[in-house]
Amino acid sequence: MHDVVIVGAGPVGLFLACELGLAGCSVLVLEREPEPGSPWKADPLGMRGLSATSVEAFHRRGMLHPLLTASGVNDYPGANPDADEPAPPRSVGHFAGMMLDPAKVDVTALPFRLPGPAPDFMLTSLEAIESVLAERATKLGVEIRRGVTVSAIAQNEESVIVHAGEHEYAARWLVGCDGGRSAVRGLEGFEFVGTEPQFTGYTMLVTVADPEKLRPGINLTPTGMYVQMPTEGHIGMMEFDCGAFDRSQQPTRDHLQAVLRRVSRTDVTLSEVHLVSSFTDRAMQTTTYRQGRVLLAGDAAHIHSPLGGQGLNAGIGDAMNLGWKLAATVHGHAPDGLLDTYSRERHPIGAWVLDWTRAQAAAMKPDPHAQAVQGLIRDLLGTRGGTTYVFEKMSGSSIRYELGSEQPLVGRNAPDFRFEDGTRLGDLMQDGRGVALDFSTDHRLRDSATGRESRMRYAAGPAKNDLGLSAVLVRPDGIVVWAGDRDFDQKAFERAVSQWFGTSES
Repeated sequence: MHDVVIVGAGPVGLFLACELGLAGCSVLVLEREPEPGSPWKADPLGMRGLSATSVEAFHRRGMLHPLLTASGVNDYPGANPDADEPAPPRSVGHFAGMMLDPAKVDVTALPFRLPGPAPDFMLTSLEAIESVLAERATKLGVEIRRGVTVSAIAQNEESVIVHAGEHEYAARWLVGCDGGRSAVRGLEGFEFVGTEPQFTGYTMLVTVADPEKLRPGINLTPTGMYVQMPTEGHIGMMEFDCGAFDRSQQPTRDHLQAVLRRVSRTDVTLSEVHLVSSFTDRAMQTTTYRQGRVLLAGDAAHIHSPLGGQGLNAGIGDAMNLGWKLAATVHGHAPDGLLDTYSRERHPIGAWVLDWTRAQAAAMKPDPHAQAVQGLIRDLLGTRGGTTYVFEKMSGSSIRYELGSEQPLVGRNAPDFRFEDGTRLGDLMQDGRGVALDFSTDHRLRDSATGRESRMRYAAGPAKNDLGLSAVLVRPDGIVVWAGDRDFDQKAFERAVSQWFGTSES
């Protein structure tokens, strides 16, 4: 019997497998596809953007440099760990097809931001992400079985049995990371609610007979939207047909050409279609991320349109949040109710992502009302405040879990604090443990932090920039759960340690 079976070997499932493997759990990953490679995961069709919090997650597990290498990036400008102040972002993407100007981001207005080696944004491919994660997972003892289709699930108070073909796999816990059409979600009967689509979108690699008729970049039109990517023949488009296209059918060349002509308002001709897939802005979410011993993460728990590129980043956030909590539960030292905080913390984030994509779809709709909204949004994005607000949302900087504290840093992703000897918080988190950072001159937290060394690291010393704090307690997922100023309450620190890290091992 494995500690955990994960269904799905995409970025979310593999990141979760790495988290659990790092914590010493026995993990089996079951993947339906027989091979890891696919044109849909490689450049250009598989290109994705990682937000600041996602890049930070790779950095904090020692996988940022391997990911940069796998992505063909040897030097990523914009990340200067020795700078005194954070640098402006290199790229901030778009909102509803309207590009943001990185120069308009006011970095001084972003909460608790310190310079570090992790860039604010990174363009990579699913192929690169999965190759790095699969290699790390294998090194950690995770077993990955491909070509396995899950057909039934049975759970009791002690375990879960997963049926796949003629085989059965037993585990103490099961996590569905198997995408928008999740078998785990369906088999376990998770309630899945939301809104129906406004548009049908298409991503395709084609030969265009007359590409000069299409404008490069993102183009909002009175009839829809199309994107001509830098790679020749890579085109995306959206038609507001309320999701009328039958997505069980493969789109024909004639259909794609007709849609492209309508949304581009040209007589462009497609000579050949090499690859194509369709999607909608159907926005759905499970009402809970856990039923008994079965949990969901990533697209298995929430689906939405790809507008804004939030899906992959939300899934990595799910995996980062769940991994250490499930591992603590497996090993028997989780405080009461710890695993329940996964759904409680991540469900509101998933709900926000759905609304973020809904807002963009509503603003892009080709009617006079939406076009009036577009004008208002363009005006807002022309200001530093408006651009900074959108960047803060898209980068994950605004995420804050409600942890019952008025201290403004508690519940947020921890800044990359740097001790004067050069050691960073990111360096201290690579083994998957939490960290107690003690900047006080008398190191008064040393005794209170002992007894949980397998779960929490204690690090003391003066910091280059301590943001006016004397000490900070950080969970393994990088979230601050306690922060103290010069006159902090040591008993409050001890309560936070017990709440999140359980009782002492001694």
